[in-house]
Amino acid sequence: MLTAMVGLLENARLWRAALAKRLTQLTALACLTVLAACSTPEVPEQVERPAGELYDEALDLAMDGNAKKAAPIFEEVERQHPYSDLAVRSQIMAAWAFYQDNDYPKAVASLDRFIELNPADPLVEYAYYLKALSYYEQIVDVERDAEMTLLALNAFDDLLRRFPEGTYSRDARLKADLARSHLAGKEMAVARFYAQNGHYTAAIRRFKKVVTDHETSNQVPEALYRLVESYLALGLVDEADRIGSVAVYNFPDSFWTQELLKLAEDPSRELPKGMFQRTIESVASLFDQE
Repeated sequence: MLTAMVGLLENARLWRAALAKRLTQLTALACLTVLAACSTPEVPEQVERPAGELYDEALDLAMDGNAKKAAPIFEEVERQHPYSDLAVRSQIMAAWAFYQDNDYPKAVASLDRFIELNPADPLVEYAYYLKALSYYEQIVDVERDAEMTLLALNAFDDLLRRFPEGTYSRDARLKADLARSHLAGKEMAVARFYAQNGHYTAAIRRFKKVVTDHETSNQVPEALYRLVESYLALGLVDEADRIGSVAVYNFPDSFWTQELLKLAEDPSRELPKGMFQRTIESVASLFDQE
């Protein structure tokens, strides 16, 4: 019996030790939980506010030149009041604020979303225009990277297809023509390089691309002139004559057409006699200075 009592006492001692250890662990865990709670920053509560109040605050910020702060508040109008009268207008205003802040990727993303959700809204024409501007204003050096120029051109063309006589059509056409000239200029630079190094076949492909893909650009008269030079360098007189006729007929007053006429008439260049003669005679009145 004494042995049994000793065993019970020993078990009790071990149980108390285990309990004390468990209590220590629970206390440490509780302390860690409190510390973690203290170290976690409080997330500010999103307070719902009237749509008009949010919109006016964002508009005031934008008008004061703080478009960066205005944009998320415009977005908040739609988030808190998706069915209000100001929700749609706030979408386009948020995109405009991103554009004003030069945050073009967010502006384009917001405009694409607006166009998708509101295809019949009166402001959708402006959304297309602002999207094109967002690309256009990122054009830095078309010689190094033509991607942004191409995106701008496609966006302006998209606007003009949908709204050919719209509010922004005139400016869109002007900027689209400039973008085409930029792209054509890049092609011309590459083509000139090929021609200068004697790679006339490659140069001809590039010059033709300017004429066919960028026919409204101001690079076309020179491209035609360079095509004539390249064909003559390869001995393709008939092709040169055909291109020369096109240039004289379509661009009679161009500097490059005048150069073509000099090229045809200058015997020192060893060109075939009578080259362009029929064309020159047929449009002689266009060059009559009297």
